[in-house]
Amino acid sequence: MTSTTNTQGRISRRFAELKQQNRAGLVTFISAGDPDYDTGLNNLIALSESGADVIELGMPFTDPMADGSSIQKSSLRALTAGQNMQKTLRMVRELRKKDQDTPLVLMGYYNPIYCMGVETFLAQAAEAGVDGLIVVDLPPEHDDELCVPAQKHGINFIRLATPTTDAKRLPLVLENTSGFLYYVSSTGVTGAAAPTPEKVEGEVSAIRAHTDIPIAVGFGIRTPEQAERIAQFADAVVVGSALTDCVENAATPAQGTEAIAELTRSLSAAVRGAR
Repeated sequence: MTSTTNTQGRISRRFAELKQQNRAGLVTFISAGDPDYDTGLNNLIALSESGADVIELGMPFTDPMADGSSIQKSSLRALTAGQNMQKTLRMVRELRKKDQDTPLVLMGYYNPIYCMGVETFLAQAAEAGVDGLIVVDLPPEHDDELCVPAQKHGINFIRLATPTTDAKRLPLVLENTSGFLYYVSSTGVTGAAAPTPEKVEGEVSAIRAHTDIPIAVGFGIRTPEQAERIAQFADAVVVGSALTDCVENAATPAQGTEAIAELTRSLSAAVRGAR
């Protein structure tokens, strides 16, 4: 059975707290710098102050593969406004001035990290206060590229598993995973329709036979009601597209920030009351 590593980090501490409280966590996603740097920072702080247990911060990239239209558009808005990796790390530093406890995970693709230089990126990310990485286009066969070096810097490397991850593939996926496992509950892109909770619960249960790493379930979860149902059996619930939609649908940047805070509060209440 595979166990988590980096047990002293913020992510492991947070999941230990959640276990003690007998509840699931809320993992929230927004794209860094969407729709601009200052508003993006306000949105990040709003997540921290409104009940997010773990924050995923998207590293904007021009050619996403796993993201649906909502997150693609959020990434494009950020890039158009001039967001880059240095600004994303600066946002993390700014958050850490206000919040030293909420785990923060950078999520995205390998290209921007590779262009910056792996060692340079990891050193600056660790210094800024990044706790984990989700890099969706680096499979376990390439762990030496980023996963192993990240863990040497004390940064968890969080892997994705999907309904198509079979029993033969799963041990390889779990081998160097730490912090938590992100279970992608559907085979489509982010924001796609979610499968039935009963089906997902069975799939999560099957994975638990192989690991004691916390399992966060995402893709297609948009409402407090959906989050509550998933929180009954998952270690955490991941919501992204519904939050990025708050930015897109807002008449002003300030209204977008308030919508993110309001949705996060309602999701957090639903997750906390699920068991």
